[in-house]
Amino acid sequence: MHEPLQGVFAAAITPLRDDFSIDLNSIPPLLEFLAGRGCHGALLFGTTGEGPSFRPAERIEALRVAQGWRQAHPGFQLLAGTGTPSLQETIELTRAAFELGVDGVVTLPPYYFRKVSDEGLFAWFSQVIQRAVPDGKAFFGYHFPNVSGVALSPDLLDKLKTTFPARFTGIKDSSGDPDFVRLLGKQFGSELTVLTGNDSLFSLALTSHASGCITAMANLYSPDLRQVWDSFIQGDMAIQEQAQSRLNEVRAVLGRYPPFPPLIKALIARQYAFPRWPVCPPLIPLSDEFMNQSMDELKALG
Repeated sequence: MHEPLQGVFAAAITPLRDDFSIDLNSIPPLLEFLAGRGCHGALLFGTTGEGPSFRPAERIEALRVAQGWRQAHPGFQLLAGTGTPSLQETIELTRAAFELGVDGVVTLPPYYFRKVSDEGLFAWFSQVIQRAVPDGKAFFGYHFPNVSGVALSPDLLDKLKTTFPARFTGIKDSSGDPDFVRLLGKQFGSELTVLTGNDSLFSLALTSHASGCITAMANLYSPDLRQVWDSFIQGDMAIQEQAQSRLNEVRAVLGRYPPFPPLIKALIARQYAFPRWPVCPPLIPLSDEFMNQSMDELKALG
């Protein structure tokens, strides 16, 4: 079986050049930054990483560069976003990611046909798992119905876990729904690996048997997320609650300036002297007005 995937993962931004190609040379310093600030790992090409904006070949080349950096950082775990609306492209990209040596993949459901049945989704995921995921490797479904338009129901998750116990690991839950968080914990316990995508629900997810988080805010606030994680592991509820309260305040500020990719890219450039990387259309850069406004609000939090 694969090593447990747990802890704080950054939903990493993707460095781009002005022509919207991936800035491969900037991937190692970005990963070095995330590792140095307490992240246990990173997801490349998730939503914050603008994953669906890039061809499989572009994602594979960037993953190759990330794997090269990781040779000197074997404890840092890498996940890859491999979902596309195309079954065959998803299979090929997932297979290539595992061949490169990533620790796991996070795969969106096919997000064009939004009213398909659980039976149809099971057939689609079954093909990907059977044809692209080796036994003992970590495969996560990506539950983000507000964006993808396709939910992963508990019944579907149960069927996938029962059918593929050595390959279907769990989900990244970006629903932002506390009731769904509790339901997952009650129904599956620790049998399903859940990584929450919402910083405000991190403590709730951990007490509901989640294994960690994958969030956009981890690009900027991973020390705070680590404080929640470390305090939870140590059983220090007071520190955990204090750290979670700060995360809630920061998340409330950032939530006023959607979407996250241009916001995170603007703030990481302003706060940590990274380049002001562009975002790929149809996303547009955060305006200077909103960047200054968000910075002022964050500074007011201390």
